Amino acid sequence: MKAQNEQRAGLLYGFGAYGMWGLVPLFWPLLMPAGAVEILAHRMTWSLAVVGLALLAVRRWGWIRELLRQPRKLGLTALAASVISVNWGLYIWSVNNGHVVESSLGYFINPLVSIAMGVLILGERLRRAQWVAVGLSFVAVLVLAVGYGRPPWISLVLACTFATYGLIKKKLNMGGLESLAAETAMLFLPALGYLLWLGAQGRSSFTSEGVGHALLLAATGLVTAIPLVFFGAAAIRVPLSTLGLLQYMAPVFQFGLGVLYFHEAMPPERWAGFSLVWAALALLTWDALRTARRSRARVEAAPVVAPAPAREPA
Repeated sequence: MKAQNEQRAGLLYGFGAYGMWGLVPLFWPLLMPAGAVEILAHRMTWSLAVVGLALLAVRRWGWIRELLRQPRKLGLTALAASVISVNWGLYIWSVNNGHVVESSLGYFINPLVSIAMGVLILGERLRRAQWVAVGLSFVAVLVLAVGYGRPPWISLVLACTFATYGLIKKKLNMGGLESLAAETAMLFLPALGYLLWLGAQGRSSFTSEGVGHALLLAATGLVTAIPLVFFGAAAIRVPLSTLGLLQYMAPVFQFGLGVLYFHEAMPPERWAGFSLVWAALALLTWDALRTARRSRARVEAAPVVAPAPAREPA
């Protein structure tokens, strides 16, 4: 009964995390006239404040000393911070400049880019269905490039930066709260310096657009941290395969908002490209579930070897 309650709670946390990530395109336009770089700088600054308070509450500080003693881990953390700042900044810019649908495509194709990186960087071997899925996604990008009159560079950069970020995080093997604290700490001084420079130039919307606008900019820390906390709570309660299925919630919501709320154009060639991506993801999901089911069946069918009886001392 307790295990069922934990799994139910994990599902609710997962729905909460991916639901918030899916609805976040509604938030970024509220921060205008702030530009994407100013919003990004506030997000970095206020995120550190939020995770700092969270770490203060749980009293987890030992990891800082350990991180500072490992130059390689410190370098990877700096690289992760740089990559995610590009991802965040481009995503904010794309939403506030009418590219919600194209940005959602980036998170649809992210699992496929991660698979491609696994082959090219880690030397992983793909099953036949995975090769077909990657091939479909490549054709989809070509179709969308024809439809847009250019490569869907927003989608590709978002997918590649987030997949790279995931790869770095895998090598870092740090907790979600700790890694976010380390990354935002590295980004804090450049972000704060940029905000102070904007203020000195008289170009800061934080001080010129009223208290409500300033509070919304400060809320970027909560918008960043709360879904990550929910995600961390879900990750320890539900199987990885379930989380893998839930991750499609966010781009589905973003795509729906782009088409139905922001009324972005979807000509036939874009529908064709998205349909190919969705077919690739459906194939990938089916293959992952089938593989997991076969692995579970093999484990259950394996004979149980009884331990050898202990020998009596001579």
